[in-house]
Amino acid sequence: MAPDTAIARLGLALFFIEWVRGAFLVAFLPIYALDHLGLSASVVGIAVSIHYLTDSLIKGFIGYLLDRLPHQIVLHSGFGIALAGLFLMVTTHHAGILIAASALLGAGFSPIWIICMSQVREENRARQMGSLYVYWMAGLGLGTVMINVIMDFGLTVSLLVIGLFFAAGWIFAGLTRLAEAPALGIEMTVGEQFTALWHKVKRGGFLVPGMLLQTAAGGMIVPLLTTFAVNQLGLSHSGLSLALLIGGGAAVLLMVPMGRLFDMIGGKWFLVLGFAVFSASLFLLTSADSFASVVILALLMGCAYATLLPSWNALMALYIPESSVGMSWGLLFSVEGLGAVIGPFIGGWLASGGNEIIPFKVSACIFGVISLIYLLSPAEMFAHPERRTKLRQQETN
Repeated sequence: MAPDTAIARLGLALFFIEWVRGAFLVAFLPIYALDHLGLSASVVGIAVSIHYLTDSLIKGFIGYLLDRLPHQIVLHSGFGIALAGLFLMVTTHHAGILIAASALLGAGFSPIWIICMSQVREENRARQMGSLYVYWMAGLGLGTVMINVIMDFGLTVSLLVIGLFFAAGWIFAGLTRLAEAPALGIEMTVGEQFTALWHKVKRGGFLVPGMLLQTAAGGMIVPLLTTFAVNQLGLSHSGLSLALLIGGGAAVLLMVPMGRLFDMIGGKWFLVLGFAVFSASLFLLTSADSFASVVILALLMGCAYATLLPSWNALMALYIPESSVGMSWGLLFSVEGLGAVIGPFIGGWLASGGNEIIPFKVSACIFGVISLIYLLSPAEMFAHPERRTKLRQQETN
């Protein structure tokens, strides 16, 4: 199977899985648990948090399995675990089982992203990563929006649609012929794999701090976005939805073209400018005084996100040891996930004094610092795509 065909099918599987995640966790579960099961909002919040925490923390172990087992076995096992989690969540009336089932769902969904990244080939890496992020964003966004409409026809119909999308994702994943990890069949201890990753990451010392900072900065503002938009910017819920749609649409439309452009010329300016524009736009958003200005700033942030995301992931791929692709991606994603877990706690603490603007300004400053760090970093750390093979060969010799 051609690499682009495999990426397209995996992308569709990712789309359906993220559709299910967004539809079930963000829209369906709160209504189902509160109104149908009579559980409290805190139980729902814990269940959602546990889902994402499990998804993040287990990625290192999933990567370890991918370096030792056929990818299809790990992928289908994940779907089986996720199906068990879904079944338990819609059949239990016990809060503890609901939370445990949400953790199972997170564990089952965890392999798909690592497998997607492990299938991306060196040539046109940023373009392929941009395509995967388009599938991811479209699935997560459309799942949340569509299920809200479908729920008008009842919870049973909504659950049936969620099941159909889950089955579609499993089918597309099963139809994909996956390229196995180079380390498959080679005995390496966990310590040896971790050491190989550590030697790679040390060559780009900014990598791990950058991962933690950007995900933590983003996590600081996500839980406060709705209240900030309504209370500080004076937007209606429909106005916020429109602004998010415009910003997200710009990111989706530009993701692949910016990935292609990075594959052609490479360099650090994609990250420098992307983070700088995102930082400036987010800071200006705290003083926006009209709906038009909010839309313009959302559009700028969407463009900046599309600029930095494919290049950031292509940069991370440069530091992935070929001997442990799965485990290395898993560990890096786990580090990113820790930032996403820490961020909301920091944002909530900053806003606890009653000023919801502070977390947004602090987040904007963090993104600005990241841009400055990359601006001052040596250009050699941001090797042009054509030099990646030479860099790998130099390290081998």
